[in-house]
Amino acid sequence: MLLTACGNRREAVCPACSQVYKRDARQLVRAGLAGGKGIPETVAAHPCVFATLTAPSFGPVHARRTRGTTVLPCRPRRDAHARRCPHGRDISCPRRHDDTDPKLGRPLCRDCYDYTAAVLFNAHAADLWRRFTTYLPRHFARLAGLTLTELRDALAIRYVKVAEYQARGVVHFHAIIRLDAPGDTCQPPAPFFTAALLCDAIGQAAATAAITTDLAPGRPAFTLRFGAQTDARPVYHGSGLPGTGRALSAQAVANYLAKYATKALDAPGIPGHPLRSALDITNLRCSRHYTQMITTAWQLGGGRLAPTSSRFCKWAHMLGYGGHYADGRIMRNEADG
Repeated sequence: MLLTACGNRREAVCPACSQVYKRDARQLVRAGLAGGKGIPETVAAHPCVFATLTAPSFGPVHARRTRGTTVLPCRPRRDAHARRCPHGRDISCPRRHDDTDPKLGRPLCRDCYDYTAAVLFNAHAADLWRRFTTYLPRHFARLAGLTLTELRDALAIRYVKVAEYQARGVVHFHAIIRLDAPGDTCQPPAPFFTAALLCDAIGQAAATAAITTDLAPGRPAFTLRFGAQTDARPVYHGSGLPGTGRALSAQAVANYLAKYATKALDAPGIPGHPLRSALDITNLRCSRHYTQMITTAWQLGGGRLAPTSSRFCKWAHMLGYGGHYADGRIMRNEADG
């Protein structure tokens, strides 16, 4: 008997192969931040930004809110008239949730929560990210006072990003975006191109990027955008790297991205393979919230799995998301066409 590696990157499927994938991802990200693996060490001084692009709100959910080290109440409401939704349910929550609270991400009113929009966002999240990568060079060129052609000749924008599921079952993206001189030698860009300028361009590109879904019988077209909580912070090498609100080292940033490169949807009862029929939905043992998202995706796909079926059915077990969890490349400075 000869044992061979399955090569599956998902930690829930094969912990051994996922560790290999995670270590490789960590080293590649770390090389992009500090050099190594054929990348010059001078890359550590390049303008670099750690960005987080989230989904918009689809309805009030239980959340863990913090201010520094203090955990804040979930959804406090002083106004008695604002505590009830149109369905008569109390949508306030004075609890201070911990990290393991099973209520995190669950809607306060399932009738108010827009499950269709949430599944559509997951299904089109990869397209929305590509739209963002198209708009970012355009906004950067405008802020720099250059045309796209001039920017292409003066700058290369490189990135690596990972997708992460939030507790509510909707994906968001973490990305490290770095500025280089044109070419494959990873030389530093001109001093005029700064991390602050890149942060401004990221915020504007994220606010501009939008995808309009196709019309379908019984379903209107949706315009999907990123949420307002876009976070872009310069990466400072040396004593620490500010990430999402706290100082991080280069190694910590690499570990963070590598962690989510091997994860999918980590929730009890979520199936690890595509659904074959509606009976699989009946036999689900996950929470009602995830069950409803899987059901919505299955229904949007027509309720059958076949070679010609919609991607909604194919990826219903992943709540509609079928994109890559880790990706990295150069953002092409494409001209408007």
